[in-house]
Amino acid sequence: MDSLTLVATASLLAGGLYWFVCILGSAEQKGKHAVELSGGSIDREKVQDNYDQYWSFFRRPKEIEKSENVPAFVDTFYNLVTDIYEWGWGQSFHFSPAIPGKSNLESTRIHEQMAVDLIGVKPGQKILDAGCGVGGPMRAIAAHSGCNVVGITINEYQVSRAKAHNKKAGLENLCDVVCGNFLEMPFEDSSFDGAYSIEATCHAPNLEDVYSEIFRVLKPGSMYVSYEWVTTELYRGEDPEHVEVIHGIERGDALPGLRSYSDIAEVAKKVGFEVVKEKDLAKPPAHPWWSRLKMGRIAYWRNHIVVMVLQTLGVAPKGTIDVHEMLFKTADYLTRGGETGIFTPMHMILCKKPEKPQES
Repeated sequence: MDSLTLVATASLLAGGLYWFVCILGSAEQKGKHAVELSGGSIDREKVQDNYDQYWSFFRRPKEIEKSENVPAFVDTFYNLVTDIYEWGWGQSFHFSPAIPGKSNLESTRIHEQMAVDLIGVKPGQKILDAGCGVGGPMRAIAAHSGCNVVGITINEYQVSRAKAHNKKAGLENLCDVVCGNFLEMPFEDSSFDGAYSIEATCHAPNLEDVYSEIFRVLKPGSMYVSYEWVTTELYRGEDPEHVEVIHGIERGDALPGLRSYSDIAEVAKKVGFEVVKEKDLAKPPAHPWWSRLKMGRIAYWRNHIVVMVLQTLGVAPKGTIDVHEMLFKTADYLTRGGETGIFTPMHMILCKKPEKPQES
């Protein structure tokens, strides 16, 4: 091979890598580039150790069952995955039904806007996003409704990312983010005009605890909507394949344990809510929410090559390959859960806090 050919080949490879890493960016929004992948608030030298620590929880399942251990467990998970989620998925860390003729981004926005439409709030009112991530839903909902949205997340790195995105979107006057535990929120009683959770309360070790806190901070007469991750009526605990799928989802998404669809309304009523509506938004005529995962397999392998190159070069911290591979395996379990119908990430429950305290 002559020198001209070598130069041309090297230039082509370098140009391709640059396009993969620097131009292509994230799947939906150019909020995070591959060369910026990190371990969140974790020192880059400790990413691998924290990944190993995360998996150690599953070797000691009773540790996950202890409520006091779950916040640190979830915080570690989101330090590890937040950058990869932003790069490979977008700023909204949730699923939505596929809508014919609409892009993934458009379908996501419609799903988010429906949440705020359901709680019937007005422009200028204050609403809570319980488990806001980096604020993708918050920004869509604030822009759509004109409400002031206050988000809470356990992860400090997500707070900084959300605030940066809010400012870039010109929505910092409508959107605020605080770092805290939604099981013990730093908000006054009866201080919000509405609230929503989008695929977030699944991280709570006890659903009653988080629903109680949301009930506390809502004004009487206000509405709360949640999209819950649950097992459906088709799930069979005696079926080894079903169990494998659900355990795979739990391990790959920092869940202390998936709940059954039948538990949700019961818990809501127990803490004092009136249940207005309950529906699995994944059921027909909705189109499969997992189709995006299946279509993303080629993108995964493209991204995995990039991650391997970046970790080898020392740009991405050691452990990034393991985290990315974990998320791909989890995507397979999620797809199987959707195809078999034993799992849904969008069991919607709409609740109302009574105008007057219930008599005991």
